[in-house]
Amino acid sequence: MKITTIKRTIRNTKRLAEIVKVLSKFGFRQLIHDSGLYRLLGAVREDSDTVETVRLENLTGPERVRMVLEDLGPTFIKFGQILSTRPDLIPQEWATEFKKLQDNCKQVPFADIYQVLLLEFPGRLDYLFTDIDETPLAAASIAQVHRATMKDGNEVVIKVIRPGAREIIEEDMALVETLAQLLDQYFSNLGYSPTAVAKEFSREMLKEINLVIEGQSTDRLRRYFEGDENISFPKVYWEATTRNVLTMQEVRGRLLSTVSPQELSTSERRTIVANSTDAVFKQCLRFGFFHADPHPGNIFLLPGCKLCFIDCGLTGQLDRKTTDELINLVSGVVKGDIDRLCRVVLELTDVDPVVLDNREFRLELRHMTDRFRNTDLAHLNITGLLADFFGMLQRYRIQCPESLTLLTKALTTIEGVAAYFDPTFDVIEHVEPLIQEIVVKRRSIRAIRKRFFDALTSTMELLEDLPGDLQRFLDLARHRRFTLNLELKRIEHLSEQLDTSSRLLGIAMIIAALIVGSAILILADRMARSSGFIGTLGFLGLVLAGISTTGFIISFLLPRKRK
Repeated sequence: MKITTIKRTIRNTKRLAEIVKVLSKFGFRQLIHDSGLYRLLGAVREDSDTVETVRLENLTGPERVRMVLEDLGPTFIKFGQILSTRPDLIPQEWATEFKKLQDNCKQVPFADIYQVLLLEFPGRLDYLFTDIDETPLAAASIAQVHRATMKDGNEVVIKVIRPGAREIIEEDMALVETLAQLLDQYFSNLGYSPTAVAKEFSREMLKEINLVIEGQSTDRLRRYFEGDENISFPKVYWEATTRNVLTMQEVRGRLLSTVSPQELSTSERRTIVANSTDAVFKQCLRFGFFHADPHPGNIFLLPGCKLCFIDCGLTGQLDRKTTDELINLVSGVVKGDIDRLCRVVLELTDVDPVVLDNREFRLELRHMTDRFRNTDLAHLNITGLLADFFGMLQRYRIQCPESLTLLTKALTTIEGVAAYFDPTFDVIEHVEPLIQEIVVKRRSIRAIRKRFFDALTSTMELLEDLPGDLQRFLDLARHRRFTLNLELKRIEHLSEQLDTSSRLLGIAMIIAALIVGSAILILADRMARSSGFIGTLGFLGLVLAGISTTGFIISFLLPRKRK
């Protein structure tokens, strides 16, 4: 990306200056110098070296980046939190370090929150609520939560986007995308694309600041478990919900994060773990839509060990094909079927098929399957299997779908809950009947008959359209109106090479012309009876040619980014 384009994309140079200072403070001066960030501020190289730095002797790179994100505030904290769920995009040690990022934000004065409510519900705020508690229940980086009572007497909680947060986030997202483009330009061995990460971050942030999406997710999951006696989701009050305000039923219970296992009996602990496990696996395997962050701080414990899940801002979705491929993945690993695993990779990702024929790739698949081969389902660690599988894809720079990494995160989180409350609980043995039920259902006569009739319907529609398509084909052939659409891969790289070669050839010809022309002028001046202006002009031409030649040679000696 050109510097002039970067300058146009940056709306807030003051914020960029703050980012540069924080990067310098935590030991990233070389990045600032190499990327030319200091030039964007109209500063000189030495100015960025005057920033006071912290002691970094015992800090790793991931720790320093985590401290940078904490120092830069809510948007960048959220960026790190999202990255911590994507070990396929960043190295595992970075994802582990970013999990330490927390939302520890100051509370927004209630007067500011009240102004947001007045703007969202003009003229009808008093008709919706009879009372709003001024003391917040929670204050996060993007939103703040307050108790309230509606006109019909229902006790609710209202989640309100912090004033000015949307503008700050949109501004910061533009900066993040710009910085990602700089990283893409100057670093080629990161193992992932910073630009792709930034785009995914932007998508997640747009979901975070649109509370209607969170309300829809919550409502959808509530309907799925409407008749379940052990699992529930809060009701959403749509008449009091907008893009900046989400009103939900208040859950009367204790957060699971505040419950100690010692307070509960053995049967209660097992019931809690069983219900949480059922909730996650039913969402993933039966409904194909799941809460991607089911940690204890998002789960309420209700009487009778019933669980209620909140904060559905981060969700994942699995279609039937993806679920089938996951089943094929487990089957292929247990049986050591490398060809089936390669087919799974091909179906789940956009990998180049040439990679799957790589001997080293297939050998690493073999080593991975050897650790799980001949293991029965009851003793198979599915979370560890998925983590190893996606980690191997990341090493080969194969980006897996976001939904699968969210699935891995959800399974890892719920396994952590199980280990905390009942380490002896066998998660896989508990969900094995559900897995078998789904597999049998999809392989049943009824399912096969349905797929057969679907395929037959598609075939009949194709045959029905065939005469018309054939007629159009013959009409084009008769009038010689065929159009050939040809896509050439990497043609833009060839164009760049040709453009660079033509520029170099032009510069070389100009330098050669300067040398020859200057030599002629100097020779003509010496043949004259007295030296004069012509000789001086020839000498200046030789000097200019020498300077141009030197710059030409230096440009070849300087290191370039590998593409």
